[in-house]
Amino acid sequence: MISDKKIDGGRSFDWGNTSSEYTRYRDIYPPLLYERLRELGVASNKTSWLDLGTGTGILPRNLYNPMAEITGIDISKEQINFARLNAEKSGFNINYFASPAERTGLPDKSFNYITAAQCFGYFDREIMKAEIKRLLKPNGRFIKVYLDWCYDDEIAGKSISLVEKYNKKWQARSGYENMFDDLFDGRVTETFNCDIPFTRESWHGRMCACRGTLASMNKEQFDKWSGEHLKMLSSYPKEFEVSHKLYITWFEMKG
Repeated sequence: MISDKKIDGGRSFDWGNTSSEYTRYRDIYPPLLYERLRELGVASNKTSWLDLGTGTGILPRNLYNPMAEITGIDISKEQINFARLNAEKSGFNINYFASPAERTGLPDKSFNYITAAQCFGYFDREIMKAEIKRLLKPNGRFIKVYLDWCYDDEIAGKSISLVEKYNKKWQARSGYENMFDDLFDGRVTETFNCDIPFTRESWHGRMCACRGTLASMNKEQFDKWSGEHLKMLSSYPKEFEVSHKLYITWFEMKG
């Protein structure tokens, strides 16, 4: 359970409540993200990589390379359990464990690459700055990823409004302001527009796996929202695209 007065007015949320849906419906990053991460060197042969806030292990699973040493951490034990299960099913050797990102307990200068996708806004930024610099090897890279739905997209906009109807404290942008700011000098930010395909089921599942629904609603709120959201989606084609923006920010630790 997480509670932060800067996010949703301090309303508690628990990513563990979304683990099943997260595994099924949040694996939506466009191929260009993985192409760019590979270009930046993530998961390349004979390198070590730490994925912060790994959730159910989406990045490590999609970038898996048996010639790289890969570690994923998340504060949610339930998310980590799903990440381990997914890795075992795929025959992937990935080291997952539950830990706050600010206090990993890992040795100094352990990693060539550190990534943080959809999660940096939840961390204590000052502590994370020191921890990332402590963990990176000379010339190592920290890469921050954020995939944001476009608020002027019709389906995304209506879906967000419905969540806010039943969870009035949810703020779709809350906690992510510093996804676009950074404490690291010499950072590079790249922005991409992308239209991501969904079905009615997968978009509904993606919305179930967000902070504003299963992670924080009670059962009565969720059931009402879910019924109304499915009814709204029934007026759209079975398959559609939702506009997103992808942000990739990276920083290199000079040797």
